[in-house]
Amino acid sequence: MSDLLKCFKAYDVRGQLPVELNEDIAYRIGRGFAEFLRPERVVVGRDIRHSSLKLCAAVSDGLLAGGVDVFDIGLCGTEEIYFSTFNGGFDGGIMVTASHNPIDYNGMKFVRRGSRPVSGDDGLHVIRDLAARGVFHEVLHHGTMQKACFRDQYIAHLLNYIDIDVLKPLKVVVNAGNGCAGPVVDMLEKHLPCEFIKINHSPDGSFPNGIPNPLLPENRSATTEAVLKYGADFGIAWDGDFDRCFLFDEKGGFIEGYYIVGLLAESFLKRQPGARIIHDPRLTWNTIDIVRQGGGVPVMSKTGHAFIKARMREEDAIYGGEMSAHHYFKDFAYCDSGMIPWLLVYGLISRSGKTLGELVSERISRFPASGEINRRVNDPEKLFLEIRRRYSQGAVSIDETDGISIEMPEWRFNLRSSNTEPVVRLNVEAKNDQILMQRCTEELLSIIDQPV
Repeated sequence: MSDLLKCFKAYDVRGQLPVELNEDIAYRIGRGFAEFLRPERVVVGRDIRHSSLKLCAAVSDGLLAGGVDVFDIGLCGTEEIYFSTFNGGFDGGIMVTASHNPIDYNGMKFVRRGSRPVSGDDGLHVIRDLAARGVFHEVLHHGTMQKACFRDQYIAHLLNYIDIDVLKPLKVVVNAGNGCAGPVVDMLEKHLPCEFIKINHSPDGSFPNGIPNPLLPENRSATTEAVLKYGADFGIAWDGDFDRCFLFDEKGGFIEGYYIVGLLAESFLKRQPGARIIHDPRLTWNTIDIVRQGGGVPVMSKTGHAFIKARMREEDAIYGGEMSAHHYFKDFAYCDSGMIPWLLVYGLISRSGKTLGELVSERISRFPASGEINRRVNDPEKLFLEIRRRYSQGAVSIDETDGISIEMPEWRFNLRSSNTEPVVRLNVEAKNDQILMQRCTEELLSIIDQPV
């Protein structure tokens, strides 16, 4: 089962169909999950990919054979598995999704009771080894399967994050990318005073408009064009399983997730002064500045949902954000959501009387950032040594929480290896100097792109 070992990643399962992931492997994963956690009740769900229905049935069969009662919520977003697990008191949850990966991929995400992640450092490798071995203990009884729906409760929970009475009747472009966000938007629409302009709205596993991944610049034009065409107040686009949302201002401009982290941190600190805010190491200055100004405590965590969630629990943090558009909320069992952030931003726009562009423009000018730049390299270890050698002299600080972060008096950067892809990721920021940021970015890229 060497192919099975390939599909287990740092945080989840993800593999190319049908070799790295198929129904037999999914069944074994279900048995391994049951063997490892010994749960009584598990909730399962799936995204819109054509392969997801059969993979979800196979992993469910594995759970059932392991004596687990399975509650199938059907087509959903990853955060609906999180919500159903913690809200319904389930012993675990499994989401079948490949999010923004190519169309011939699929995968799974796992949580245990309380929607705590099952990751590489916390049981995922045990499940992998059990599934690969394929030898499982006998169980006293076969589990039962039933359909379930918790979407009404989920919608009610989302609405708790906003004061509907202060919301203005804004015009909002929503781009579900033919993923799973559309049905949830339709339910929220009934409760909100805004007008939704819906594009690529219907779930469609053939992805006629391309794989939904708004983090890629080439995938943003449809949302930008719709904002401009309809004169919308702002736009939202989601990835396939909508655990991330991406925001566009009133001019159709894409807002880097980094600045949304600062915006939401500021909002939470107004409600709870002195609270702890978790952030990742890639881009930090804007978040740290805002949190300290708001009387809060900024706390840095290693990049990745399992690390962020664990650190939030340790620190009792109210909110955590990554520049990759993952936003985590204490009241959402410390899980990430792609619906809560834009609802909060809708509330901020309504209360402030400012546009989204006005809310973030000053911060963008003060701390200009490169956005994440990915490069394939043959020898990452050699590259990191060379970067350290070149930039250690004159550095204010060097941090290795995640990759290497080097801070100069007026600019800083983070270079790290991806946990999910064979690339290095570069982020650069500066203080009040767009030209300096661009020059330093180009300089670093010239080093990264040199042949080894």
